[in-house]
Amino acid sequence: MKTTTRLRALFEAPEILVMPGAHDALSAKLAERAGFDAIIMGGFPITGSLLAAPDSSQLGLMELAEHYRRVTGAIEIPLFADADTGFGNVSNVRRTAREFERAGVSGFFIEDQIFPKRCGHTPGKAVVPADEMVSKIKAATDARVDSDLVIMARTDALAVEGINAAIDRAGLYREAGADALFVEAPTSVEEMRKIINDLGGLHMANMIDFGMSPDLNAEELEEIGFSCAVWGLSSIFTMTRALIDLYARIKSDGTSANARENMVSFAEFTDLVGLPQMRQTEQDDLDFAKALIDSRD
Repeated sequence: MKTTTRLRALFEAPEILVMPGAHDALSAKLAERAGFDAIIMGGFPITGSLLAAPDSSQLGLMELAEHYRRVTGAIEIPLFADADTGFGNVSNVRRTAREFERAGVSGFFIEDQIFPKRCGHTPGKAVVPADEMVSKIKAATDARVDSDLVIMARTDALAVEGINAAIDRAGLYREAGADALFVEAPTSVEEMRKIINDLGGLHMANMIDFGMSPDLNAEELEEIGFSCAVWGLSSIFTMTRALIDLYARIKSDGTSANARENMVSFAEFTDLVGLPQMRQTEQDDLDFAKALIDSRD
């Protein structure tokens, strides 16, 4: 089954889809190894890991597409991606959809912030006129080749124009062709319930550690009516904490020996990234070549 078809089925299933965040191919592979059915990878952790910069439209379309291409080449499960504001007008959005699809992502969301955007859980956001976002959603859905590619519309209008305006916008975006909706940063369970009850359909809950939304678990979010819940920044926050502690230990002790309880071993890491399988494949190819040459003697 195509990963796009699998992701669509997971979104539409009765039980909630839980997607952890990843920021690179290794973290994506670890999430797959942990048994998750799909993962999400947003602009915040990618920009942080690649540029050590904030989530403010610092990465371009092709930088993101190439990053996603490397990730999808390392895993078998669906990857749900972040298309930011679409990188321009409707013509740019069409190219974004095509490039992301070529990169192997199984779906993506596009948002209605102005460019350059801000992280959805920070102040000072602004949104484009609703008709501009509606045209972008139509452009994205028209551009996809695989009809199972999941296209989600995100609105950040709640923090700017209020809950009712955000719901109105999300409804328009669905009418424009969005498969699922993402109303960013509700600040209470009551707002979450209103979003689901007023709109129905498929919705994603964005569980940002230390963020503005209530800190709910997957069971609680499923009860409210969300189709999908993501913990998109947990991996980059955890990695950052671990490296801060490691570098402090090496600086103070002059060795990493006292930090090894928090490490995988050399053998564990090389096994995880497939070194034994690579060496075996290389040897099989060499054996084939030798046998072919020997057969001609």
